[in-house]
Parts: sequence; structure tokens; C-alpha cells
Amino acid sequence: MSEITRIHDQLCAAFDGEPWSGPSLLATLAHLTASQAAARPVAGAHSIWEIVLHLTSWLHTVRQRVESRRVVALSAAQDWPPQPTTLDQELWENTLQQLRAAHQQLISYLLSVPDAELHDSVREEPAGEPGTGYSVYVLLHGLAQHNLYHAGQIALLRKALGLPQPS
Repeated sequence: MSEITRIHDQLCAAFDGEPWSGPSLLATLAHLTASQAAARPVAGAHSIWEIVLHLTSWLHTVRQRVESRRVVALSAAQDWPPQPTTLDQELWENTLQQLRAAHQQLISYLLSVPDAELHDSVREEPAGEPGTGYSVYVLLHGLAQHNLYHAGQIALLRKALGLPQPS
């Protein structure tokens, strides 16, 4: 099995498979309404909706960085986009679909990357930008970790909302 295939498997397990650490990202997002996703049960914490927008941004950003081997810098608003002011279920479902599409775009591209390119560096411009100064290999593994980190946050927010935990 190639290393790209292994990374692919890890990214897919974290996103919507069965990671050993607990529920996948999509499992933690299952059966949420727009108002639940937008709620702020923990003072000072991001909402689930904001976390999903953040994850979507980073899926796009990592794909762009892997494709170009250059840093694609994010503004604060791109890193943590604000949730919509309208709490509409259709808009929430669209947000989830954008997350799935960003994941699929990354996965489709990833399968074309040869193992030999995994140690290529993502150039640091500007210096100090999160997710830079690393190899493609580290960046892709970091994305799987990032998805599971935020899945854990979503699970805690679900608990704070009194919602059942995903299995």
C-alpha cells in the first residue's frame, strides 16, 4: 500500500469513517438543526456552525497548499468565517454540503500525488503562517488531526446543548 493511500485512509476515517479515537467529524454533525449548530452553549466558544465554516476553509487551504507547494494565507475572516445571521435549515444543510465538497476535492486531488512528493516543502510566505514550514506529508496528517480536534469540540458543544452523543 502506498503512503498516499494510507494518508487517504486516515483523512477519510477522520472525516466520515471509523477513527480509533471516537466518532468521525460527520458523525458528530449528524442530526443537528440550524439553531443547534448556531447556538453558543459555552461562553466565548465558537458555535458548531462556525467550526464547520472554519473546517471548510482549511480543507480548501490545505488542498491549495499541497497543489502549489506555497502558502495560501488566510485572513482572520477566512480562517474563522462568521456564521450567517439567518438560522435557516436549508442554509445549514448547504454549509454541510460545502464541507463535504471541500473534503472530496482534497481527496480527489490527493490520489494524484505521488509518494515521492510527500516530502516536498510548502514554502513559508509569509513566515509564521499556521500550517507552513512543513512537508506535504506533515500538512496532510495535520489536517486529519485538525478534523478530529474539532470533532471533539463539536461533541462537547453537543453535550453542552443536552444533545445525544454520536456513536
